Amino acid sequence: MSQFRTEISLKKSSFLIDYQSGSFFIGSCFSDNIGKILYDLKFPVLLNPFGVLYNPFSVKNALTAIIENNIFTEKDLNFALGKWFSYHHHGSFSNPEKEKILRKINSQNNLAHNFLRKTKILFVTFGTAWYYRLKESGEIVANCHKQPAQLFDRAMLSVVEIVDVWIKMIEDLRLFNPDLKVVFTLSPVRHWKDGAVNNQLSKSVLFVAIHEIIKKQANSFYFPAYEIMMDDLRDYRFYADDFLHPNKLAVDYIWAKFCDVFIEDKILQISKQIEKINKALNHKVLHPETEAHEKFLKAQIDKIKHLSKQYPELDFTTEIKRLKKEISTHYKSK
Repeated sequence: MSQFRTEISLKKSSFLIDYQSGSFFIGSCFSDNIGKILYDLKFPVLLNPFGVLYNPFSVKNALTAIIENNIFTEKDLNFALGKWFSYHHHGSFSNPEKEKILRKINSQNNLAHNFLRKTKILFVTFGTAWYYRLKESGEIVANCHKQPAQLFDRAMLSVVEIVDVWIKMIEDLRLFNPDLKVVFTLSPVRHWKDGAVNNQLSKSVLFVAIHEIIKKQANSFYFPAYEIMMDDLRDYRFYADDFLHPNKLAVDYIWAKFCDVFIEDKILQISKQIEKINKALNHKVLHPETEAHEKFLKAQIDKIKHLSKQYPELDFTTEIKRLKKEISTHYKSK
């Protein structure tokens, strides 16, 4: 029978993700989506310690701050619309209380510094070549934080600019962690506010830049998330309501392709057991006070304990605590 779609065939990577070695995700939406799945399946993963970042220079600046383990202070913050924020971070790093946001920023940076030093794979996702530069300081910002447009100049990075900065960035990463593998991806999310032509131009710049970097740096690779979305899943039924972001069906499909490349079957079998436990824990219960539900909760604890004995590196502390609390809440008299 004829093929009715252009499925992308992928080869297994020579380096793989497991439950002993960490993976670090930074950048745009691919990092969030795939990194979150790995996190939920108990893989050792660190996900966007500066929040979602879109342009290559902001990703580079974040990694430099992580390598140097910078300490952010009040002078690195700005205040507007009732909140303190950092132009180096996503809007999720903002708070009405200055001390709280500094504590969050610095704890995440320190965590990322220690994690990056020993991690096995760094996944970097570029979202757009467009950037905003503060007129007052000349610095490229990671996020405009809904500040007035007149504060910024907007322009597009060139292939040469991206390649030059990232060749040096990878050299710095290898000095910090000599065994690190770097996997680039291009976000399939279209930046429609730039318009159809400018969005495609931006993605083209990023695509060429990534492959120039890979040609010049050993142990640098590419995962075709963009091509899977645009060429394989060429249908709006794979998009969210905004027709720009991949929906759950698409994310799950890209995740399956990711597994084909980076995860061994025996490791996937473990993650599938964890996925079953997660689904059971997230199941909405109509009558939690029944004896049947009590048995169900205890059965989940037994499954977790059995899995933990087989794989001691897995941490189910939060899940066990939650299950025991639910049992004690509904069955105190028993």
